[in-house]
Amino acid sequence: MNAPAGGGAEQVFARFLDLERQIRAARDVPQLAYGLVNDGQSLFGYRHAALLIAGKVQAVTGVSAVEPNAPFVAFVEQAVAQLFKQGVLKQARVIAPQMVSEPVRADWQSLSALQVFWLPLVDRHGEVFGGLWLARDVPWNPSEQVLLSQLGDTCSHAWLALQPRKPWRLRWTRKRQAALAAVVLLGLLVPVRQSVLAPAEVVPLGGRVVAAPLDGVIAEFRVKPNQSVKAGDLLLRFDSTTLKAQADVAERALGVAEAELKSNSQRSFADAESSSRVDLLAARVEQKRAERDYARELLNRSEVRAERDGIAVFADAERWTGKPVQTGERLMEIADPSQAELRIELAVGDAIALEPGAQISLFLDSDPLQRHLATLERSAYEAQPTAGGQLAYRLDAGFTEAPPRIGLRGTAKIFGERAPLALYLLRRPLAGLRQSVGL
Repeated sequence: MNAPAGGGAEQVFARFLDLERQIRAARDVPQLAYGLVNDGQSLFGYRHAALLIAGKVQAVTGVSAVEPNAPFVAFVEQAVAQLFKQGVLKQARVIAPQMVSEPVRADWQSLSALQVFWLPLVDRHGEVFGGLWLARDVPWNPSEQVLLSQLGDTCSHAWLALQPRKPWRLRWTRKRQAALAAVVLLGLLVPVRQSVLAPAEVVPLGGRVVAAPLDGVIAEFRVKPNQSVKAGDLLLRFDSTTLKAQADVAERALGVAEAELKSNSQRSFADAESSSRVDLLAARVEQKRAERDYARELLNRSEVRAERDGIAVFADAERWTGKPVQTGERLMEIADPSQAELRIELAVGDAIALEPGAQISLFLDSDPLQRHLATLERSAYEAQPTAGGQLAYRLDAGFTEAPPRIGLRGTAKIFGERAPLALYLLRRPLAGLRQSVGL
């Protein structure tokens, strides 16, 4: 396209005023950007124009959406960056290819017209925040340069009216960005206290475990969960039908053995054979007596009684009633309600270096706003599977004040040693990266 022909000054001036009106009438930034690169093409006859804000192309002639990686966009941004460093873009002027480096000059010849006019956009303080790259095939005459300079003031005014704040790239200069990066790096080196969260439960301290004394079926529970009991109180009863039968049979077998021993003892004075069997029958009587005593002992064990004062700690009686159990299987625990400790399941992935005496804060699910303080007393070396199927280390902690009610659950926050903030924030990502790449 060619420059407007001379002689029609009034017509050119009218078209220029109409162009200014269109620019000021833009309702938003995208509409203004589109008008800046397209509306003046018929008046000034440029082949293409590019609008740059803070060094980045925002609009191009004949393009609805700018592709950041397009060759022309990359060339314009690189050329403007080099010219900006030279300090030649503060005023409206013609840009010559000799002002840029050789690689950019080669892209200029293939991607843009040779006659380029730079129209800067200036804020209220006289600082350049953007500009228009106008390229065409014929040189720019002085009258056109005057009109473009006037148009630049209009474009700057319209842009600042719609977007009064500076682009962040201009607000944050390289020095400010470097200072901010330095502050962030120094902040990452600040030592902070490591901490992890883990599920926790209040459990009895020094409680007496009540285990099944024999193999059998539980007939009934005589206590309820968290019920107070005294030493000697009946806790539960096993089904004793089989045990009573065994004791009765053992008692009768003992009677038969004793009668046989008595009979042979009386005949031993006259019968040598009966005399030789007395020792064997006496041993058999002792065997039957031991069997009877054992049957009686099992019958006595069918009633389990409390060995100390406290409360009965277990989940549900219905869970055990009618269920066969084996000797040694844990049924409940008799504990002192005033003595409790904190049991924590620390997941393997959250494990940090912990020493005895580490501070712990417990937040109960039933009262999440109140904090209970505790200190770490023991930590397991070996991880074990939890009820949820995860591997976790068991931690035991003692309360520094009055403990909560036994059986309550919550979340424990465990504090470890101090470490740089960067390690505290990136510990889990670094561990995951190490597991992924094997370093």
